[in-house]
Amino acid sequence: MEDIKWLEVTLDTTREELDGLCARLTANGVTGFAIEDEEDFKSFLEQNHQYWDYVDDELLERMKGVCRVKFYVTDDADGKKQLAAWTAGIDQPYTAAPLGDNDWAHSWQKYYQPMAVGEKLYIVPEWMREDPVPAGKTPLYLNPGLTFGTGSHASTQLCLMGLEEYTVPGKPVLDLGCGSGILSIAALSLGASHAAAVDIDPKAVDVAYENAAFNGIGRDRYRVLAGNVLDDGDLVADLAKEKYALVLANIVADVIIPLSATAGAFMDEGAVFLCSGIIDTRADEVAAALEKNGLHVFKRREQKGWVSLAARR
Repeated sequence: MEDIKWLEVTLDTTREELDGLCARLTANGVTGFAIEDEEDFKSFLEQNHQYWDYVDDELLERMKGVCRVKFYVTDDADGKKQLAAWTAGIDQPYTAAPLGDNDWAHSWQKYYQPMAVGEKLYIVPEWMREDPVPAGKTPLYLNPGLTFGTGSHASTQLCLMGLEEYTVPGKPVLDLGCGSGILSIAALSLGASHAAAVDIDPKAVDVAYENAAFNGIGRDRYRVLAGNVLDDGDLVADLAKEKYALVLANIVADVIIPLSATAGAFMDEGAVFLCSGIIDTRADEVAAALEKNGLHVFKRREQKGWVSLAARR
């Protein structure tokens, strides 16, 4: 069956006119639209600054001065008739750019190919699982379209390389800030007995379980929770009932620093705390926090301006 073709309709406006424009579109029958607004974007960044060290300059530039509304109609006679009805009485000019349904939903897949990481791991998109895996490699199957955490970012690769070295076969692993589950699932694939994982985003729970299932890992070996170990004492107490041979945190410096005061509660004797997501200019600050909280840094890896640190109590 031929793919449906779409038009992406964009109306530029101002903050002062935004509410009125949205109200008119709704009155005209538009059932769903997206708003892109620089001020909302800045507010979002400010309210969530603890989750990143910096924001890409190109993204900031792209959002500068932006206030616009987008919606979609099919690129055919019916869609153009619908477009005319939806924009009736609206003075703002608009653009309508062709957007194929296949491009919209699936074209990103061509940019995601199997990737070797470290000495052992081989990350494979789930839709390519039938392709042969190089001899001696441990496959890790993921659906990167589900959420963040595909293995392509330098900070994740640094953590995966550390995993190869510090995963203890037959011993448990804890993944703090698990995202897609890539790190804890990799540890299980490398022989960890079982794993617990936690993320502040509730959506990560289902995503991690789905990616685990792609790798033949069931809930008998994998437990994923939603919550924040920095402010949820009950969650910390629950996780600390077990001691782990490896504790992972691929987050950002502003979370790892306070987390370093709690990490020891999860660690078994001789366990490793492996943290990444640290921009190089803050690595010394993170290392100092680890040392202050009784975690001795014994390994530092760097890649493309990012740093991972491995520490023991």
